Amino acid sequence: MDAAWLIVGLGNPGARYERTRHNAGFWFVQALCRRLGCTLKAESKLRGASARVRSGGVDGVILKPDTFMNESGQSVRAAADYFRIGFDRIVVAYDDLDLPPGTVRLKQGGGHGGHNGLRSIFSHLGDQAFWRVRLGIGHPGMREAVTPWVLSRAPATEEQAIIEAVERAIDVLPELLSGRSEAAMQTLHTAS
Repeated sequence: MDAAWLIVGLGNPGARYERTRHNAGFWFVQALCRRLGCTLKAESKLRGASARVRSGGVDGVILKPDTFMNESGQSVRAAADYFRIGFDRIVVAYDDLDLPPGTVRLKQGGGHGGHNGLRSIFSHLGDQAFWRVRLGIGHPGMREAVTPWVLSRAPATEEQAIIEAVERAIDVLPELLSGRSEAAMQTLHTAS
């Protein structure tokens, strides 16, 4: 699948974490699958569930790791290797404490900002050039409150704002995947 894209959503597996802020990346891939009409299938060799898709003339693999957040890199690396996808053609959607709920940003490269999922991906890829869909979840205001914050459910209005941000990110994904990253960022960043 040379020249394909790998689209990953980060989160923690299991019903306990399903609606938590930390699973915003899972919300992204689930919404993308609904929109494309595809179903994620468990793949033990990938340490996650995946679906092969073709949209707008572009091939892709959607991946939902079944590892916990801090081991996400194992699944991302396995999928990139298996499908022979370059690291610059990986898109990772995740929750971002530095953005308010309802805000979404697209960027390539950069640091991990303390996010354990990104930290794991850095470790396993040895590269930071992948694309990120940063889904704002807000910050609790105190560092010690971060873990309970990300592992709890947002109030209904904030959850709805995150869901709407997911949809806006999915709207611009075809532009990114077809090589129009500047247009995708301009559309997305102007809208939120």
